[in-house]
Amino acid sequence: MCRHAAWLGAPRTLASLIHEPEYGLLTQSYAPRLQRYGTVNADGYGMGWYDPGQDEPVRYRRTVPVWGDANLPGLARVARSHCLLAAVRSATVGMPIEETATAPFADGRWLLSHNGRVDRDAVRDLADDLPGGAESPCDSAWLAAAVFARRRAGFPLGEALAEVVVHAGAKDPGARLNLLACDGASLAATAWGDTLFFHDSLHGSPSDDLREDSLHRGEDPGGGVLVASEPLDGRPGWRAVPERSLLLVSAGDVHLRPL
Repeated sequence: MCRHAAWLGAPRTLASLIHEPEYGLLTQSYAPRLQRYGTVNADGYGMGWYDPGQDEPVRYRRTVPVWGDANLPGLARVARSHCLLAAVRSATVGMPIEETATAPFADGRWLLSHNGRVDRDAVRDLADDLPGGAESPCDSAWLAAAVFARRRAGFPLGEALAEVVVHAGAKDPGARLNLLACDGASLAATAWGDTLFFHDSLHGSPSDDLREDSLHRGEDPGGGVLVASEPLDGRPGWRAVPERSLLLVSAGDVHLRPL
């Protein structure tokens, strides 16, 4: 398995996902609290963010443990954006440990991370029309390629994730398919086989009914929405995403619906 986290809202640094929180991705790399499969995420890490001067997101990926990169703390303190995604990796058995197998995967303005495992044959047919196929033979790269193929076909972010996850889950009942994706203006995530949480400081107190299609409306220009495999800190307000659900986050709304 892996752990991942993302932010959409007022600009903040990548350190706010990795180093600053008590249970940020640095801590989750060696001492995750809620991870159901595996105990250490030391097979690499990656991060992506959107710079106003660039058409596509910036990525930084390594195959070393996140605690083993002496350059990362300084970089994470200055890499700042309104939309961030980062992940630490525990490689699926038999999968390569290489930068091309490390999230976030990218296509155009899209970034994607996968927390889980899947039989590559369960998604290979969905990725055939993506030029070049997957960038790595690892299962997560093929899953990303399948989602990106849907993007190229014009699917919205959430619909692309939902179609691929439901398709893969039907073909591989034991798959774990927690996906986290963004395009600079929105986030989408699936809970399918492992934990997923969100914390909304943009729209006020969340509804108690997590099955409502539109949970919150309104805006607080200083806030935003955190999405993570497990809570990054002990603040109140973290909400668990129900199993087999799709979470959608934009500047104006947070939506949640069953898959």
